[in-house]
Amino acid sequence: MCFGSARLDTPTPKITASKFAQWSKPFLKAFDRTPAGSTTRRVPDGTRVYCVGDIHGRDDLLRDVAGCVDADMATRSFDNAVTVFLGDYIDRGADSKRVLERLASGEWPTSIIALAGNHEDFVLAFLDDAEILDFWRGQGGLETLHSYGVDVGPAMVGRDFVEVQAAFTARLPKHHRDYLEALKVSASIGDYFFCHAGVRPGVALDRQTRDDLLNIREPFLTSQAEHGKLIVHGHTPAVAPEIRPNRIGIDTAAYATGRLTCLILEKDEQHFLHLGDHNVQQDIESHDGSLSISG
Repeated sequence: MCFGSARLDTPTPKITASKFAQWSKPFLKAFDRTPAGSTTRRVPDGTRVYCVGDIHGRDDLLRDVAGCVDADMATRSFDNAVTVFLGDYIDRGADSKRVLERLASGEWPTSIIALAGNHEDFVLAFLDDAEILDFWRGQGGLETLHSYGVDVGPAMVGRDFVEVQAAFTARLPKHHRDYLEALKVSASIGDYFFCHAGVRPGVALDRQTRDDLLNIREPFLTSQAEHGKLIVHGHTPAVAPEIRPNRIGIDTAAYATGRLTCLILEKDEQHFLHLGDHNVQQDIESHDGSLSISG
């Protein structure tokens, strides 16, 4: 199901027009507001950018986003379209293996720029050090291992990490590992800078560290500093995109909420595609726009 400020001509099954109307107006109003004093940002003319937030093993939602992007492209005129993925493809959701296969095989309507998230670092660290699993299993790593057919029973009770590592190494396709190892940590298009978690205020964008790009929260989230470009990031979940003059956060906790958000950039415009059938406005009122979920 595709909901958002971008017009789509595809049907929206499993939700009635009246239900959509009930919650879409306040939801889209929150999405489309422009913060006071914000600077106009642009991407190059003729370019349409799609940017997808943290997926966390929800291949069902990712598949639907692909359909929505394809349908959206059919209604537009442009020279080039690219999709930026902000990382955290794995863990917590049920189908991390399928998510990686979809992205690694290029099964997507546009060209892809894939960025690393902190969860991709977890799995790479585990391949080198079995003891990382003692931490990773509490971050959704068992779901990733299970999606590859690994018996996670021993790991659930803190045993046999070396054996679990060996089983996973044997089941992880080489092109998945190659893909994970080749992920970029940032990308820049026009007046936008993309990364998983954010940037350290006061540090030039080309001098940001990998650790900050993949893990930072504060002081980035509350900073009002101008970073030189508008930062588009994930990592810190919220029930709806967080739109600020210096950043846009689009991690809507897909694995927990069933909502996967895609930001669309063209010229000086910003729009959203939203996947999910929950009452977003009700959750915004209940949770004050934030979620207490570690990234």
